[in-house]
Amino acid sequence: MDRRALIEFATPYYADKDIMHDLWHIELLEKTMRRIIDMGGYRADEEVLSLAAVFHGFVYSAEAEIRQWMAQQGYAQDMIEKAVLTAWESQRNETPQTLEGKILHDAHVLEGGRQYLVVKTLITGSVRGQSLRETLEYMRGHVLGTNECWLPETKPLCEEMNRYADEFYRELAAAID
Repeated sequence: MDRRALIEFATPYYADKDIMHDLWHIELLEKTMRRIIDMGGYRADEEVLSLAAVFHGFVYSAEAEIRQWMAQQGYAQDMIEKAVLTAWESQRNETPQTLEGKILHDAHVLEGGRQYLVVKTLITGSVRGQSLRETLEYMRGHVLGTNECWLPETKPLCEEMNRYADEFYRELAAAID
């Protein structure tokens, strides 16, 4: 895999993303994926994971372009299919069927650790121009209790993250009411 070519291809798709969903987000995903692989002793296709991690942020709007780019890079059709499928499986509302999809999905949920979900929600709300109350309302309706992990090693981490986010929300919401 030519990492430089991959990042060069993906950069325009991340140019207009907020600071919590840019190429730095991909670095966090990759660190978290490696941690999950180590925790579970998994034998995952790491090239597929790297490709899918980069593609996950725009697969829903540019799947055809991803497929075309991969073909131009000389990837075999089965690799293209697996990378695209894994990118789709990382989406939080999808149920992953492949090991790579489960790893990327769970890394996407857990990236940055226990506090990151709260930080990401607050920063994203700020970037959207929301007040703190609006962001907390969004958090209550769209974030709390919506995160789920699939691998046995990640489920307890996800539960801990969800508990932390819920407690944070309750304390902050009570303080500003």
